[in-house]
Formats: sequence, C-alpha cells, structure tokens
Amino acid sequence: MEKITEQSSLYRHLETMNTDELLKSINQEDKKVALAVEEAIPQIRPLVDLITDKMKSGGRLFYIGAGTSGRLGVLDASECPPTYGVPFDLVIGIIAGGDGAIRRAVEHAEDSQTQAWKDLESFNITDLDIVIGIAASGTTPYVIHGLRACRGKGIITGCITCNPGAPVTLESDFPIVAVVGPEFVTGSTRMKSGTAQKLILNMISTAVMIKMGRVKDNRMVDMKMTNIKLKDRGVKMVMEKTVLSYEEAEKMLEKYGSVRKVLEVQGILKE
Repeated sequence: MEKITEQSSLYRHLETMNTDELLKSINQEDKKVALAVEEAIPQIRPLVDLITDKMKSGGRLFYIGAGTSGRLGVLDASECPPTYGVPFDLVIGIIAGGDGAIRRAVEHAEDSQTQAWKDLESFNITDLDIVIGIAASGTTPYVIHGLRACRGKGIITGCITCNPGAPVTLESDFPIVAVVGPEFVTGSTRMKSGTAQKLILNMISTAVMIKMGRVKDNRMVDMKMTNIKLKDRGVKMVMEKTVLSYEEAEKMLEKYGSVRKVLEVQGILKE
C-alpha cells in the first residue's frame, strides 16, 4: 500500500524559500484540509449517532493513539469535562507510552502489539464502550492491535486516518478516512493530517455532547467556571436568559454552581 501521508511534498527546496513564501505555501496546503474532512462527513455521522446511543446506555468513549495522534485524542478527551460538565471518565484519551509521552516521545511505544489492550483493560472496558483508534498513517501497531483486541471482545471500534485502505481501517467497524494529500514537509503528519484529525475529533465530541443535551441554544450551560473569564461568561449567559442583574446572577451561580441549575431554578430550563 502506498501511503499518501509519506508521499513527497508538492514543494521543493524549502530551505531556499523566504518567510513569506513558507507561510503562504503552508497556508495553501492547510486550505485543503477542511475540504477533505467535508468528504468524510458521511463516515463521521453514523459514528456520532452510535457514540451518543452508547453513552445514553452507560457507555464511554475511548481514544487510543501514538505520538501526535495520541496527543490529539488526550486533548479532546481532557477538554470535555470543563467544557460540558461531564464526568472525567466519560471520554478517555490513551497515548502509547503513558501520560509521559504527551510531552516527550517514548521510544518504540507505538510498536507494541499488546500494550493498547492492557491500557484499555486498566479502565475495565466493556462492550458498552466504544474505541476510536487515531493514526495518520493507519499503520501504527499499538492502534491496530488495540482495535483488533477490542473487536475480539465485542467492543465496537472506529478509526481516524489519512490513508485509504490503511490496515487500521480493517480493524474498524466505523473507519473515517480524510485524504489530505502529501504534507508540506514530507511525512510530517503533525501538519495537515494532524489538523484533519483535530477537526474530526472536534466534530465528534461536540456533536455528541450537543446530542447528549449538554448545550442549550448555542451555550455551554454545564461548563465548569474555573477562572474569571468563564465565571464572567456564565454570569452573562444567565443575564441573557433572565431579568437578573450582574450581581444577582453572580450570586446565583455561586450558590448553584452551573448556568443550567440557575436557569432551572428560574424556570427557564426543565430538569
């Protein structure tokens, strides 16, 4: 299989380009990413619906990946609790090599054929859950064998990759393939491939959280107000929906802890 992600860049002699040429060329390539993701929406849609159904039945969403792909999964998972007020164990990101690999690459971690399942087992994974493997090349052993083990246990799998026909798609019940083309720097999949993966993860988690009722109108009514900016946002959200002053809304938020609870008390939202 020819890996599109490993094909030679469409640009040559990058070291001779001036700064303006470099930036415009990178941007020109980046413009292709959203179009590639758009083409993948029919693959993303059924996975979103399934994840929503699984969560409503008590299941969880797991991401597994190595390197950049693993970091993107951890990032998406870690942002769900503060953004949507969900438990920290509802969306779980696992990176090959453990949490230390988020900051510093762990040698050969992605080559293990057994560690992904061990990592998943540590969370007492069951067939109520769903696992998405993230691998730009689609050939990462950690991800491939992790998904294979899941399928052997009756756990539904998905994947996000940038190579059509990649081995990881064969272990996925719901493969998502975003063909972004060769990277600006040959093989540097942290660029267009990573951007495509981030966009798809945004789409999956955001759509699922909305379908789970964690957004009202276009507002994050369950967000955790962990800093001044978010507290101010919460107060203004309450003010928009009520006749409360800033000070009154602030006191209500301090008392009830979330925009949702305040709006329920005010009779604007039903529990």
